[in-house]
Amino acid sequence: MRLLFIGLLGTALLFACGTEPPVSSVDDSAAEPLTAAGLTNLDLSTLLKVKAAIQAGDQQYLPAYEALLRDADTALADRLYAVTDKTTVPASGDKHDYLSLGPYWWPDTTKPDGLPWIRRDGEVNPMTRGNNVDEPSKDAAFDNINTLALAAFFSDEEKYAARALAQLNTWFLNPETRMNPNLNFGQGIPGINTGRGIGIIETIALGSAVTGMELLELNKQLPDEAATELNEWLTAFVDWLMTSEMGIAEREWHNNHGSWYDVQVVVLLRHLGREEEARKILETAREKRITAHLAADGSQPHELERTKSLTYSIMNLRSLTRLAYHGQQLGVDLWNYRPAHGAGLTEAYAYLKPYAFTDKEWAYEQLGSMDNAKAKARHLFYETGAIMDISEFCELVTGEDLNTTDRSLLLYHCPSS
Repeated sequence: MRLLFIGLLGTALLFACGTEPPVSSVDDSAAEPLTAAGLTNLDLSTLLKVKAAIQAGDQQYLPAYEALLRDADTALADRLYAVTDKTTVPASGDKHDYLSLGPYWWPDTTKPDGLPWIRRDGEVNPMTRGNNVDEPSKDAAFDNINTLALAAFFSDEEKYAARALAQLNTWFLNPETRMNPNLNFGQGIPGINTGRGIGIIETIALGSAVTGMELLELNKQLPDEAATELNEWLTAFVDWLMTSEMGIAEREWHNNHGSWYDVQVVVLLRHLGREEEARKILETAREKRITAHLAADGSQPHELERTKSLTYSIMNLRSLTRLAYHGQQLGVDLWNYRPAHGAGLTEAYAYLKPYAFTDKEWAYEQLGSMDNAKAKARHLFYETGAIMDISEFCELVTGEDLNTTDRSLLLYHCPSS
């Protein structure tokens, strides 16, 4: 089984005022049926099977479905997040510009003013979090959009769709609160610069917001005008990613930053129907990402040099696997690609497997909880088993690794043995 992946004036005025726009019922007999096309990151045909099973009372999905609705109810009561919420104004003087600070950079205690900040890899400076920057609001906004849209899809409850639309409007469209489509001031370092290309990694979760948008559109819950304006924003953003100095710098980065850059661009290009451009990026990923990122034994040298080496190895392998999934959709086989040194993605999984599923000791530095890192590795095997149709990976994961309330049970279906 494949991955489950996933202009009326009145409407315009509602959006401009930040009011929740009306949504049409998914039970509307005039609505066109959903098709298997239209989702970038998820397999809609499998989503529909899970929805049908839930509606038929299948107990297999009930705990995860109820957990999703609880999360959606929390999101209903949550505030609407905006890029303009932050207390700090970017160097541009425009609070509509996204702002963040390099998380591993700290004031230099040997300097009276602490400038320039110095790097302590793997140690997050609390000053780079909170209301003075945009990352917490961005994370909450994108997560709520995705959660609410999924809840609307599975439950047919319009209240969830309406709130997801309101958050999309607040973050992307409302002139008073919208984010400018760039990351010019991402991960700046006080005393050194006002932004860096590596700040681009902070919008990985934009893909989940795109999924939410697509689900609403397929369910006839996204007004045409809003869909057009959202796609205009996404077009401006992906063009900035591909042409700006910062975007080009991130594209050339050697570790997980470069891999996740590719994932972001491919997701946006596929969503926007620019498949040939996406295909070219995936074709270059053979040498640029897989060959360059993997050693002959399947390890990831650029990630092993980090102070959270297991965490970053998992993170990078997830991005490479995402590229393989998108390649699968566009006829570019990255999963079975073998560089001259012989280590492809399956060897990378073989390298991590004993650390995820046995007591084999990780020989590299890993700040933070090793147990949490290993749990993420096991979850990656389950996710990959589902999206790449590998039953062996799925069978490695037990109920302790994936409890019955895990949302992944609604989003990923492993193949039968």
